[in-house]
Amino acid sequence: MANRLTAISVKATALALALGFSAQVAANMYRYTDENGQIVISSTIPQEATKRGYDILSNNGRVIETIPPAPTEEEIAAREAEKQRQKELAEQREKDRALLKRFSHPDQAVKAMHRKIRELEGLIQLKRGNISVISSQLDSEQSRAANMERAGREIPDATLEKIRRLESQIRDIEREITSQTQEIEELRKAFEADIERLEEVTGEARTVPLDHTETED
Repeated sequence: MANRLTAISVKATALALALGFSAQVAANMYRYTDENGQIVISSTIPQEATKRGYDILSNNGRVIETIPPAPTEEEIAAREAEKQRQKELAEQREKDRALLKRFSHPDQAVKAMHRKIRELEGLIQLKRGNISVISSQLDSEQSRAANMERAGREIPDATLEKIRRLESQIRDIEREITSQTQEIEELRKAFEADIERLEEVTGEARTVPLDHTETED
């Protein structure tokens, strides 16, 4: 008998829950604006109307939830642009922190730029000196080969090979000089951008000239 009563109670509870759930589902209504701009209250809502936003109502007409309109393409584009702007601002703040760890004043960056440029220019000067030495050797070998040729003697392969090797060395060093000259220009541009940013961030203007030859004078 007890088991039967328990089974009846369980069924009754399940039925009540089911009826309550059904009543709750049935009670939900939608209030939306149709394509003509008219307010509509209905138990269903067209797919197109959901894009314009709508309200979910209870059985007594109270607003349970408001679903906002779907964003327009312009709004989506504006949001993405704002996200990108915020990302760029965050990246710039991080760069500024790193820059201020290296230099606390624009003049420090100017002096660091001058040091690096002088180092590279010193290397270039040494390489030009090497070219001068190698060119003298090349001139000597070419003159010797020319004298042999005029005398009707065959130029030894070793002499020809040495001439080719010296010419190759000069070309290699000239390429290195060209690369380091370009490196100086890129370094200068990067430093000048950092110096300009330091002036903005610190509010301090540089007092040292950008051209390192002016400081030498």
